[in-house]
Amino acid sequence: MKSALVTEVSQKPMLKINDVSKIYDQKIVALSEVNLEIEEGEFMSFVGPSGCGKSTIFKIIAGLSEPTTGSIEMVTAEKVETAIKRDEVGFVFQHATLLPWKPVIDNVALPLELKGVSKKERQEKAMEVIELVGLKGYEKALPRQLSGGMQMRVSIARSLIAKPKLLLMDEPFGALDEMTRQNLHYELLQIWQQTGMTVLFITHNVFESVFLSTKIAVMSARPGRITHVFDVPPYERNDSFRSTHEFSSLVGEIEKGLKH
Repeated sequence: MKSALVTEVSQKPMLKINDVSKIYDQKIVALSEVNLEIEEGEFMSFVGPSGCGKSTIFKIIAGLSEPTTGSIEMVTAEKVETAIKRDEVGFVFQHATLLPWKPVIDNVALPLELKGVSKKERQEKAMEVIELVGLKGYEKALPRQLSGGMQMRVSIARSLIAKPKLLLMDEPFGALDEMTRQNLHYELLQIWQQTGMTVLFITHNVFESVFLSTKIAVMSARPGRITHVFDVPPYERNDSFRSTHEFSSLVGEIEKGLKH
């Protein structure tokens, strides 16, 4: 039986989303006055109907889009920063988006290559995260030689190579079969524990959100708002947890929150 213990969260604020709204083309209101505080070391999942603005929030946090109104603040030990530094955020998209002509080690090292890091140093760091995601021995393989789950591990490794404080994951397991998906749940929880980073995770799967998270933010249909935030107690995450009363009860609460 695989197992992964959920670590304790620091209870220190790390990210603050303050009255964030997003309007596209002065017509489409994607987000409306979103307020949320995320603690350091949190694993928070976002669930909600398609088109409710989950990905939009992530793009704003990552600095890929600007809010129409409101602000995002990163809280550090020294100060509160209103501009989040790009190298403090890793982003895993729905698809692996690997360069097909580059082997695994070079795909993983790409962020460091773009920053001008020497080949020797970036390959050493790439091997560290390749081993962390369980792909040691595949560093010379091309993407076409890997399964979908392995390609997603490469994408995760690439997002980790710069050692970000915050990891954003936009429905990364949605296209995978259930067995691969569950295996990656354990891998992700272990990576989260080993690195101590804060993880924000988008999913349409309520079962997945309960299994992985310390908190779950439920969003309304467009214009997207945070309607509920559920705390998930630090249960041991293993195969038997999925069949417990606590698990099914939490799933039921979140589904009720989605309906309302």
